[in-house]
Amino acid sequence: MSVDLSTTYLGLKLKNPLMISACPLTADVERLKRLEQAGAAAAVLPSLFEEQIEFEGTELEEARERGSESYAEHAPWYPEPADYHTGTEQYLETIAKAKKTLRMPIIASLNGASRGGWVRYAKMMQDAGADALELNIYFVAADVIMTGRDVEARYLDLVGHVKESISIPLAVKVGPYFSSMGHMGAQLVEAGADGLVLFNRFYQPDIDLDALTAEPRLHLSSPDELFLPLRWIAILRGHVNASLAATGGIHDAEGLIKALLAGADVGMITSVLYQKGVAQVGAILAGMQQWMEEKEYDSVEQLKGSMSLENCPDPSAFQRGNYMKTLTSYVGRMI
Repeated sequence: MSVDLSTTYLGLKLKNPLMISACPLTADVERLKRLEQAGAAAAVLPSLFEEQIEFEGTELEEARERGSESYAEHAPWYPEPADYHTGTEQYLETIAKAKKTLRMPIIASLNGASRGGWVRYAKMMQDAGADALELNIYFVAADVIMTGRDVEARYLDLVGHVKESISIPLAVKVGPYFSSMGHMGAQLVEAGADGLVLFNRFYQPDIDLDALTAEPRLHLSSPDELFLPLRWIAILRGHVNASLAATGGIHDAEGLIKALLAGADVGMITSVLYQKGVAQVGAILAGMQQWMEEKEYDSVEQLKGSMSLENCPDPSAFQRGNYMKTLTSYVGRMI
């Protein structure tokens, strides 16, 4: 039985639904080549940061000095210029080189939190050859005066202005912390998003008790993190006119299959590559194909969304009924 693994994401025809999310591994064309050879259908380049654009070179150093003079404890949060993985010119060169070397689509990434002149770089990424752009919004509303409506308006304003600067597809990567994620997803699409990437991970700082400083901590994802995007992808499928991508928690074929069943068009991986290596790409795809053959699925398109909220035989599993069922069944097992 021949299984068609192809899918469509952001209007791009992909050979399969397994993508590489933005990470240092995608910053190097040689690594990208290895990932493509392993079976990856597309890759998102590491994010070019808003701060990197605004304070590049000497301006970044001046910002560090001002920060260290005024707030010494905050200085570690500004990276040294050499610590940035790439400058803007090199980033654009990487896009151009990748497009000449690889066949898989290359998606550029901008990480920002506010509207500004830096959105012109979205157009520059497009001109360099990027097939699409992922806007990775990383914004924590630490101002207690800021309302939820203010936060949403900031996101929508940013998406709208970036979309105005490009003609290639735009994906928006957001976190789950909205009072009404479904409504926010629909608003993002209305503002110009061609796809939603669910979800961004907000890395939480730790406190060093010896140095009495706040320290950044990076933890790789675990399979348990897939449950949250599964829920919201299943809810959004069929209710927003946009592509859906699951990221965070996909470590094996089972995770990718679940994401597709919920309604994702693609699944993105990173953490498992650091844990098990590039060979895991092929292992995931082989496992997915075997499962589909056993279940007699002809294609990924047939699989996608068959367990979404609108198609699920038990829609309450994604809503309040599952909450009660989970708690009562767990107590029952303990007794």
